[in-house]
Amino acid sequence: MSTLSTRRTPAPYLFLAPAVLLFGLFLAIPIGYTVYLSLRGTKVSGLGLGKGARQEVFTGLDNYAAAIGDGELWAGWLRVLGYGTLVLVVMLGLALLFALLLDSAHVRLARFSRIAIFLPFAVPGVAATLLWGFLYLPSLSPIRQVLDVDLLGSGTVVLSMANVAVWGGVGFNMLVLYTALRAVPRDYYEAARLDGASEVQIALRIKIPILIPAIILTTVFSIIATVQVFTEPTTLRPLTNTISSTWSPLMKVYRDAFVTGDIYSAAATSIVIAAISLVLSFGFLRVVRDRAFGEG
Repeated sequence: MSTLSTRRTPAPYLFLAPAVLLFGLFLAIPIGYTVYLSLRGTKVSGLGLGKGARQEVFTGLDNYAAAIGDGELWAGWLRVLGYGTLVLVVMLGLALLFALLLDSAHVRLARFSRIAIFLPFAVPGVAATLLWGFLYLPSLSPIRQVLDVDLLGSGTVVLSMANVAVWGGVGFNMLVLYTALRAVPRDYYEAARLDGASEVQIALRIKIPILIPAIILTTVFSIIATVQVFTEPTTLRPLTNTISSTWSPLMKVYRDAFVTGDIYSAAATSIVIAAISLVLSFGFLRVVRDRAFGEG
């Protein structure tokens, strides 16, 4: 083996250093500190008044046991499950449909259409929710005047929140799928057309099977984003009394940490939420892998 191949150089480590530093400062250290807080609690002496009356102590897994046994947390998960199912089906379905339409041979104004579909994704979530929130208000909503439906009522507020998420998320997922389609050689489609295949048959038998990895990727990202829903219900909450302060799991974490001041319980709950998110994401990947390759 030559001396050149065995000689060590610090250059790769210098290139990696900024990424490792940022990962440690903004991901690894906060996660570690959250785990530390989740194992702590407050011990109150006497009436809890005076210096030293409240002390931070090690509580072990007590906060996790309380979080897992909290009915409000699981009620929030049930609401998010229904919300997420609606959002994922509609958002990814529309994203796939738009990607296929924009990639078709006879599409017109493709560049304008791509920008128009993607543009809502560029609007910050809070601003988008406020815009839709004013359209939902009974006193201002033109939709209410046409349909005579309370869009912030107990039976429709989930649909209203899902609409905001779909409106903002379709463009990003469409762009991912459309980019994957543009990487496919055009010869595949030309050969199919010579064999008499229609555009619908090309989409169903060629494009969608090729898009499976990209569809899986967008689905995983969408699952992670959906279980962490916070912006839409929090922003709409002042406009209606049908959204509680613990409507979603992250809203409960926010309430515990910054309203009631129990940061230890909030830390444990956030770790539980992260664990459930990982289970859902990797569970979906496992199911997809097993069906694709016949494992398990």
